[in-house]
Amino acid sequence: MLMTFTPIGHVRSPYTDKFGIPRQAGLVTAAEARIALLPPFAREEAFKGLAGFSHVWIVFVFHRDCLDGGWNPTVRPPRLGGRETVGVFASRAPYRPNPIGISAVEQLGLVRDRDGLALRVRGVDMLDGTPVLDIKPYVPYADALPHALAGFASAPERTALAVTFSTRALEDLATVDPDGERGLRTLIEQVLAQDPRPGYMDRYPQRRQFGIRLYELDIRWTLDPSGISVLRIVPAASPQ
Repeated sequence: MLMTFTPIGHVRSPYTDKFGIPRQAGLVTAAEARIALLPPFAREEAFKGLAGFSHVWIVFVFHRDCLDGGWNPTVRPPRLGGRETVGVFASRAPYRPNPIGISAVEQLGLVRDRDGLALRVRGVDMLDGTPVLDIKPYVPYADALPHALAGFASAPERTALAVTFSTRALEDLATVDPDGERGLRTLIEQVLAQDPRPGYMDRYPQRRQFGIRLYELDIRWTLDPSGISVLRIVPAASPQ
């Protein structure tokens, strides 16, 4: 049976590239986003009563590099260092028979401006432009199961790394976010503290310099035993 779904909106998030997106929602609380709603779903009455819920489930589509890639019965989760395989249905990998994801995020209420109606959310782990299929309230007594077993994901992946900024990076930061309104420094610190490198990078200890993209910016950083140092924050090159 073929099923067709219509997106109710799209995510506008700081993650403009897959590299750097946290592996789970809620790990980077500074990552705020908007779910820009599409007609005919952009109606305040469709959200009546949601203000009483602090969190929502976002049901979305892994839309970039996933829809045409097919699926495999086994995947290599980053948590296992990319070395061990598990069944796709024992993972949250995007390469699934149907590339659908779910994330529980904090909801900050509706906003209507010249761009239309949007739901503000925080702690997202979704790429900018992600199609959203549904929004559902998070209900703690039913959705939080404290005695549930978590298999190979029972413990945090890594200890948060220390993040520092070079003098040049601080100068860059003062240029791109002079009043701190975007909260860019905190966002960078939280994203990099999670160590966004793929799990298999442990095999290449000689590589120390990396980059991620947030909003329209390239964040260049280096890794050493003491932690991460941000080297530069510069406008991203336009795609050719």
